[in-house]
Amino acid sequence: MNMQALMKQAQAMQRDMNNIKNEIDNSVFEGKSSLVTVEVKGTKEVVKVTFDEGVKDLINDDISMVEDMIMVALNDAFSKVDKVTLEKMGKFANMMPGLM
Repeated sequence: MNMQALMKQAQAMQRDMNNIKNEIDNSVFEGKSSLVTVEVKGTKEVVKVTFDEGVKDLINDDISMVEDMIMVALNDAFSKVDKVTLEKMGKFANMMPGLM
């Protein structure tokens, strides 16, 4: 394989990687705990936090429980971002060790 063909292949792979990364970054992932739902972009930026009706009563009783539910929901959403990233970008890891 000549150098020019190798460079074209590398450029195509880089273009594919950038397209997939942009797709993931612009996707919204939903994470849930028992009474909290969060929406997170693929960049792990929190877009929205929503409380179910039952939270209003809990907030008066135990704010630390609500904080824990938010943490669980965020971690759920972040793990979904990581899973999709690995699924879509994993094929490139075999081609370029150390990339991910």
